[in-house]
Amino acid sequence: WDQHRQTITATEMSVGQHAKSQDFEPVYAVKGKMTVKTLRRLIKLAFSQYGHELTEILPAELLQKYKLLNRRDSLRIMHLPAGADEMKQARRRFVYEEFLLFQLKMQALRKIEREQTPGIQVSYHLEQLKEFIGKLPFPLTGAQKRVVNEILGDMKSPYRMNRLLQGDVGSGKTVVAAIALYGANTAGFQGALMVPTEILAEQHSQSLTQLLEPCGVRCALLTSSVKGKRRREILELLKQGKINVLIGTHALIQDEVNFSNLGLVITDEQHRFGVEQRRVLREKGENPDVLFMTATPIPRTLAITVFGEMDVSVIDEMPAGRKTIETYWAKHDMLDRVLAFMDKELIKGRQAYVICPLIEESDKLDVQNAIDVHSSLSVYFQNRYKIGLMHGRLPSDEKDQVMKAFSDNDIQVLVSTTVVEVGVNVPNATVMLIYDAERFGLAQLHQLRGRVGRGSDQSYCILLADPKSEVGKERMKIMSETNDGFVLSEKDLELRGPGDFFGKKQSGLPEFKVADMVHDYRALETARNDASLLVQSAAFWQSEKFRDLRDYLRQTGALASEKLD
Repeated sequence: WDQHRQTITATEMSVGQHAKSQDFEPVYAVKGKMTVKTLRRLIKLAFSQYGHELTEILPAELLQKYKLLNRRDSLRIMHLPAGADEMKQARRRFVYEEFLLFQLKMQALRKIEREQTPGIQVSYHLEQLKEFIGKLPFPLTGAQKRVVNEILGDMKSPYRMNRLLQGDVGSGKTVVAAIALYGANTAGFQGALMVPTEILAEQHSQSLTQLLEPCGVRCALLTSSVKGKRRREILELLKQGKINVLIGTHALIQDEVNFSNLGLVITDEQHRFGVEQRRVLREKGENPDVLFMTATPIPRTLAITVFGEMDVSVIDEMPAGRKTIETYWAKHDMLDRVLAFMDKELIKGRQAYVICPLIEESDKLDVQNAIDVHSSLSVYFQNRYKIGLMHGRLPSDEKDQVMKAFSDNDIQVLVSTTVVEVGVNVPNATVMLIYDAERFGLAQLHQLRGRVGRGSDQSYCILLADPKSEVGKERMKIMSETNDGFVLSEKDLELRGPGDFFGKKQSGLPEFKVADMVHDYRALETARNDASLLVQSAAFWQSEKFRDLRDYLRQTGALASEKLD
């Protein structure tokens, strides 16, 4: 019994002492003077006196379609079950109900958002676009073609695009972004690309300039480092519409930045920006199309719940000829062998990353910290190589300086905490050594591994770990066996559960009482498809048989009262 929520929840099922073996009875977490026996008696009494007042929320056609029990019987069985089979059927009904109501809310919000915010219809020049794609230095993969078509379809529609583009490290998201920006340009619109760090902004700027400027699209880079005359010049040209694509950090959202005709906003690694920052950039234009990009593979289960109000595109194919990064799991007592291997790569002129979970000594965790590792590597390599140190407490300009020195090969070994995990491109780095790898989730380990393997040389990722738990061992095993970020993200979700996947603070995950997003995934997909069909049909908004579902949407704030009937 939860006094705060005014709800009763059965915490588990147990076989009754005097019952037949197939009989179940719920176990409640009771407090104070209330006993489980008394609570069960009260629930039984409540059902006998008021059970007839429980109303059905699901329409009859859905109950029949999936052979679901009605709500009254299901609730009675959850609290007063006759056996395991009956219990299973009651649970099945509530799993579907929870998912359907959640998805209905998401789909209704999405429909209203689309209808109330008319977007820009970007009438791009198809022949010019085809010519641009034909001139690219490499052919598009099937996945890139599919995603490009989805994005261009959104741009051409009268609705504002609100799409999430996810693709593994190296899958070619930048090229897709370039095609979208070029398409907007052929229709007379400007584009903006906002990224979280200066070094990423510089790398994107170089890539996009190489791809777009030969076709007459003028690109510019705007970060806090761009000052004085150059800054004033960029802002003036942007206002006049003479700069077609602006790439930058959060400097893009400052008041002084004014576009002439902004039609497409792309945000890279969008989870690194606040909602407010993204909104400000969007408002620099008249309802521009918005594309979010991420290299963090998000399991489909989470993508359709957390990002349920967005369309999701996935690049799930790698360009041909990309070498697989070889991944090895080594115990701590093999460190000398690991460092000897790293030395061989450094002698060839390559570079290496060394990742540590903590910045300095911690009493609580016996973990190698970045500062100690930096010192011990300096001793081991006897100053034959320049060893840099980077961590989250460094001011951002210092981080950028260290990263630039590593990019320019002025630093050969970079010891760092996880601040290097997103986007940095150093093709000459071929070794990624991760200390205490069992302390990272699979998704994070995969992001770190993606920092190497960006050039033509064979690259290696070495996981230094002595995991105590079975889950930790399983994680190391999976990392050594697969390079597919989506396979890893699904495994990560299984091992850690939805609550931990994004980290507790910003999970934004819905809490379901009965349903489980991972194990009941098929029901989630089914409910999502049903919700989509319902929301798109005129009958849903008008027919009496859907009134209870519409009332639910109104009660949860997804709809204003006047929008209902």
